[in-house]
Amino acid sequence: MKKLFSVDNTSNTIGVALLIARVGIATLMLTHGIPKLNMLLADAPVQFIPIMGMSAEFSLVLAIFAEVICSILILVGFASRLATIPLIITMLVAVFFVHAADPFTKMEAGLHYLLVYVVLLVAGSGKYSVDYFLNRKS
Repeated sequence: MKKLFSVDNTSNTIGVALLIARVGIATLMLTHGIPKLNMLLADAPVQFIPIMGMSAEFSLVLAIFAEVICSILILVGFASRLATIPLIITMLVAVFFVHAADPFTKMEAGLHYLLVYVVLLVAGSGKYSVDYFLNRKS
């Protein structure tokens, strides 16, 4: 019972927590990015929201880069801090541009993603990542 309320975090505990956060958030975001990738690769015309003066196609490519490529990097823990930046920008655009006029419940998922990406930006990828393995070798 004493261990349940302990606040003494070891690097192992933090490493496991960051691994769970990374794998979980990357997997969840891939469920948004893969359909966008399929939309881009389909023969049908692109139906996506043009953001900040960019074409719908370019906006879609940027979203795919963040949601697929950067999510895969976060999943394996390679360049995780760098990979969170496009995802943070994508979530800010989703919340404050795409869903700005929508009720809070439409913005909530984007804010949850944003929160986890900010935590990963600050904390890094943790002990169980490619980043850790590469830094340990050098």
